[in-house]
Amino acid sequence: MSPAAGHVLGVDSGGSGIRVGLRAVPGDGPDLTRASAVPAGVGAQGIDARDLLGQVLPAARSLLAQAGAQRCEVVCVGAAGMASLGAELRAVLPSALREALGVRSLALATDAVTAYAGALGQRPGAVVAAGTGLIAVGTDLTAEGGWRRADGWGHLLGDCGSGAWIGRAGLEAAMRAYDGRAGGSPALLERLREVLGPPAELPAALYPRADRPAVLASFAPEVARCAPADPVAAGILRRAARHIAEAAAAVCPAPRPGREAPAAAAGRQTGLADPAGEVYEAGEGHDVALTGGLLCLGDPLLAPLREELQLQLPAARLVTAAGRPLDGALCVAEALLTGSLLLPAAPPMLSVVC
Repeated sequence: MSPAAGHVLGVDSGGSGIRVGLRAVPGDGPDLTRASAVPAGVGAQGIDARDLLGQVLPAARSLLAQAGAQRCEVVCVGAAGMASLGAELRAVLPSALREALGVRSLALATDAVTAYAGALGQRPGAVVAAGTGLIAVGTDLTAEGGWRRADGWGHLLGDCGSGAWIGRAGLEAAMRAYDGRAGGSPALLERLREVLGPPAELPAALYPRADRPAVLASFAPEVARCAPADPVAAGILRRAARHIAEAAAAVCPAPRPGREAPAAAAGRQTGLADPAGEVYEAGEGHDVALTGGLLCLGDPLLAPLREELQLQLPAARLVTAAGRPLDGALCVAEALLTGSLLLPAAPPMLSVVC
């Protein structure tokens, strides 16, 4: 068997569970997948590597047996929190996967990187992954440019425009109406009572919970439902759209010298200047994709978001995400196997262990 042939494994580990996929390279058949709704535990050392392996290894062995294969040549693990909580994964996974599955090369990535690879593959651009939280990443595929990141700082420090952000803003508007303060929304107050109970009991029910971001995000669909008839709810979604577009603009690859942007002569405010003084359009020539569960809110969010992206990144191309984070993990694993990895291997966003 040639070095560029074999089976590769992709792992997508996040707050909603763990998904595992197996792909034959070369091959044109469908990927084999397994999924669990139980997320990997997080302890004092970060993401619990043995907990993750306890789910991944049985799934991998089952998929290999289904494929009639004996080993995995390459594995890519994409995990939420890999950058800040992945120390134990980096210490434990290489030897454990080598011993259990015969793995000879391993990629460890943040879930934002696998979301990027799933959405855009291996081409330059920017991806915003928006769900309960929100993070944007971008790259020009050069070692010097590496990865650009914006937000992803959690519901207390950021995640602006995310499901948790929208839900919190909607609940604040509901509580303002409950108090009789300016800026309140009677429509959102009615939805609060319907789905979460008496408003005065909300703080006691919300603040002690470890899953506060998810609870806040659960109210975001109510904001979207009210938006067509409620200007307060519509305003929340317009602000969310502005935040999402700002994150995308912040991570779009830096323009490269060599030619002047079409808008430079007109002095557009969206232009960027390089050290040589040439002016380029922000995001010129790059693809921008959106991915994540927040897109399910539909037109109440997507309509203002398209407007904001046009305002902030008029020269970028808004494209449909090609796939999901698990597809991205398999994309990275296959590229490692075939020696065709173009995405920057820049820790802690993406590390390659050979």
